[in-house]
This record gives sequence, structure tokens and C-alpha cells, in this order.
Amino acid sequence: MTNPTAAMLVIGDEILSGRTRDSNMHHLAGELTRHGIRLMEARVVADDHDDIVAAVNALRARWDHVFTSGGIGPTHDDITADAVAAAFGVPIGPRADAMALLAAHYARAGMEFNAARQRMARIPRDARLIDNPISTAPGFTIGNVHVMAGVPNIFQAMLAEVLAQVTGGAPLLSQSLTVHRGEGEIAADFGALAAEFPDLSMGSYPFVRNGAMGTNLVIRGTDAGRIDAAMTRLAALFGTP
Repeated sequence: MTNPTAAMLVIGDEILSGRTRDSNMHHLAGELTRHGIRLMEARVVADDHDDIVAAVNALRARWDHVFTSGGIGPTHDDITADAVAAAFGVPIGPRADAMALLAAHYARAGMEFNAARQRMARIPRDARLIDNPISTAPGFTIGNVHVMAGVPNIFQAMLAEVLAQVTGGAPLLSQSLTVHRGEGEIAADFGALAAEFPDLSMGSYPFVRNGAMGTNLVIRGTDAGRIDAAMTRLAALFGTP
């Protein structure tokens, strides 16, 4: 069975300005790997309606799943929900179940459920809510697009719920070998080995440690036996660390 594919769309001027460091993509990549879903592409776009629409449509047409983060809060620049609705060509408005969740949350907190907070209950038609056990305001799934908050702990909680309902594939496995030689020295032999195992993914990642150059060689795939065979060949070529 071919593993499902995914893309991530990170939304927010604060990411592009360098004010906020994104950690959600790193978390998503690790969780998808464990779930047997291949993260194939990641994009970052500004808080611009047309850019979000274009990115959502491009990514959802190409990959099995699209995970977004950011832009679903209560302020004027939180436009992700509107843009996703536009990408799917559906209306958006306050939804009773989302309104009830938020109204109860703010009542418990003794806080006013004002117009700004009510914006977070605006959901595109036909979308399914994604639970938010941290701060209640829901994300949503529409088609193959999963729209989640940008705050890392909320993103992580929402992602756990989404992945519990998504069919993954065979777990993506990896093994690595560290060699104390530069990439240019090992590239030809490593490339030839990759050609022998076209069903596996092989990558080289150089480093400098204590003034000495080296390379981490990583082999990835879903067949443990094939990875073991490739690692045996790799050790024969370059020796142990």
C-alpha cells in the first residue's frame, strides 16, 4: 500500500517577519512519520486572503492531506477560516455547536463572550469541528484540509485528534551511519548505493564537529528488511563510525 501524502501550510505575518519561530512543522513532521504519512511539502504565507486561497487550492489538489496552522483567532488579521471557505467555494458563518462550546467556556471563565470571541465560531459550511481541549475555540476539517491553531500546544492537541481519525500507512522507518568523511568524498559510492535500492530514500547531511568534517548518512523506508540490507552495504562501503 502506498503511504498517504501531506503538506503543511503555515499562515502568519509573524512567522515571515521573524518575530515568531515556527515549531509546528517540526512537530507535524514527526507525528506524520509515526503515522505512516509522508510530509511532502511545506509553505509559509502571509496573512493575505488571496495568497491563502491560492496555497490551499494548490496543496489540496496535489496531496492527500493539508494541515494548516495559524490565523483562526479573534482578531481582524485572523482570516484563515474565511480564506479556506473561499478556496472551497462555500459560505462561512457562526455555527450553533461552535457558538455553544465557546459561550459555555467564557461563562465558566466569567468572561464576556463578545463579538471578537464569537468570530472563532465562524465555520465553513459542511466542515467538521476539531476539538480544542486547551482553549475550546475549535479548528475544523473540510475536504482534505485540516485547519488548526498556530499556538503550539493547541496545534499539537488538535493534531492528535485529527490523526486519530486519519488512515495512515506503514510506519516510516530510518537508520543512519555517521562517517568522518566529507560529502564530496563519499558522494559517488553513496549515489550508486541509492540506485541499487530505488524503493528507499537515502540522504546525506554534512556537519563540522570539533573542526573535523563528517557526514550523517540516513536511509528511510517502510520495509525493515530492505533498510537492514542497505545498511549492511553502507557499512561495507564506509565502515563503522
